[in-house]
Amino acid sequence: MTAATRLEHLEAEAQHHRNRLALYNARILTGKPSSAMRLEELRRISAGADARLAHAKTD
Repeated sequence: MTAATRLEHLEAEAQHHRNRLALYNARILTGKPSSAMRLEELRRISAGADARLAHAKTD
């Protein structure tokens, strides 16, 4: 996998996880059933994807 392809993949992954987190936050705001544990898990996953992307951009 080339560096450019890897960076594109990490950008897409980070965007995907940010979107999932945003959708879950919207679910909470509309009053639908939600879980604090699930919200924290989505935040952790999204932060990890963002960190991997930031690390790849510095290399």
